[in-house]
Amino acid sequence: METIAMYLLVTFVAGLLAIALRLPPLVGFLAAGFILNASGVERLPEISGIAHLGVTLLLFAVGLKLELRNLLRREAWLTATVHMAASVAAGLALLLVLSLVGFSLLAGWTWTTLAVIAFALSFSSTVLVVKVLAERGETQALYGRIAISVLIIQDIAAVVFIGIATGTAPSPWAALLVLLVPLAWVLRRIWDRIGHDELQLLFGIVVAIVPGYVAFESVGLRGDLGAVVVGMLLASHPSAGELAQDLFGLKELLLIAFFVSIGLEGLPTAENLAVAVLLQLLLPVNGFGYALLLWLQRLRHRTAVMAALSLTNHSEFALIVVVMGVEAGLLDEDWTLVISMAVALSFVISTLVNRHAPALAPWLQAHLPHRPPERLNPIDRPIDIADAEAIVLGMGRTGSGAYQALTEEYGLRVIGIDADDQVVLEHRRDGWDVREGDATDDDFWDRVTSHSHIRLAILAMPLHEVNLYALDRLRRSGFTGVVGSLAQYDDDVDELRERGADAVFHLYGDVGSALATEVAREAGLMEEE
Repeated sequence: METIAMYLLVTFVAGLLAIALRLPPLVGFLAAGFILNASGVERLPEISGIAHLGVTLLLFAVGLKLELRNLLRREAWLTATVHMAASVAAGLALLLVLSLVGFSLLAGWTWTTLAVIAFALSFSSTVLVVKVLAERGETQALYGRIAISVLIIQDIAAVVFIGIATGTAPSPWAALLVLLVPLAWVLRRIWDRIGHDELQLLFGIVVAIVPGYVAFESVGLRGDLGAVVVGMLLASHPSAGELAQDLFGLKELLLIAFFVSIGLEGLPTAENLAVAVLLQLLLPVNGFGYALLLWLQRLRHRTAVMAALSLTNHSEFALIVVVMGVEAGLLDEDWTLVISMAVALSFVISTLVNRHAPALAPWLQAHLPHRPPERLNPIDRPIDIADAEAIVLGMGRTGSGAYQALTEEYGLRVIGIDADDQVVLEHRRDGWDVREGDATDDDFWDRVTSHSHIRLAILAMPLHEVNLYALDRLRRSGFTGVVGSLAQYDDDVDELRERGADAVFHLYGDVGSALATEVAREAGLMEEE
């Protein structure tokens, strides 16, 4: 218990110091691993299992929000495959330069040695990217869906590589995984009877681990890929979004173990650290490659840049590749420490860059050639709201209620906007005019053909920061109509009013008041008007 207490204390203090230095807590968690390693504290064997559980739940939650058709889009598979080849070439070039400088790690190199290292550095981190997107609430934004699809295709390539490198193919029993399709139907029926309490959370954990992680690992495939697949098979259930939200806090806590475990790999020498730092030179090259490939597929500047910034990091998969290379005698053991440090440094850089991504994006966009709107990819073209009198941003339960009231009770022509294409499709089936778009996108209002005729806008997105950002961007665009917003806390209400919201609905306080009014009316306590 003393060892566990030491791990918790060091990790908490390191995270607290990171916040004090205006850095993300993740940076502190990475540092905690190196501090614990340097202090000689006994390594907890359970830390690896906890880390794997956190990653599994993270990817299962991703699967709950992902559709197979996103993987089949050219923007995903073409970007992933071409970028991987280009990234390996760039990695080989950098490693050749480092060998000429005289680093002993690269003495007596062979092309096989360099290829293994370059391949290891060609992947982006699924864990980090999904975490960054989730913190911004943009896993369902267009650029977020593209980034996640690219990551899953990279995971599939990783499965193939492991099979080739180890000389083993997946077990013949892997063919039985097709039974997951009818099993998913059974699981959805069971899910219907569970309800919305802690049993639903336990259900999610069980299906992520058993038919997901364990089933895939047992037939020679990657367990985390299995978690994504099972999540995708259950994504059509009405409570999929709710379960993903329920898993959020738990997986965030468990993922701390993942980041701490990276630092526990060992302490690098001065040369190890120097090589790890120099390997970060691949990050801007890889980032530019992602942005260029997405732009060439006729996506908007911001979509290409935001996806590229999210994907600009090294992957934890690099550690697996290097360990396999060491076991095969292709690499020196020191490369395990070098790649561990390189991955940790890339996490720090990527986290800091993505914290300021909305501000960096316009500057980076300026370096991409202009393309007329009519030549853009159809999934990323301007949004025409010329016929609307009102607009609702965020078409969840609250936004849907607002849309219905404005159309049915007040007779307004309303357009709804949501970043989740699945939500958009569901509302369109009901005959509602709902368009796909990211209201926090700096280009969003530039994509709108005109909003001078719109009388009112409602901000009904779930996160206060997102509503606040949209409010600021809306006012800066010259919008003069009435703006109403949703808020969860008293401080949120005050801040929204100060920033220009004309009406703010307090999710908790105002609901109670509205409920009391409705009950009083039904009980005959209110005078008829």
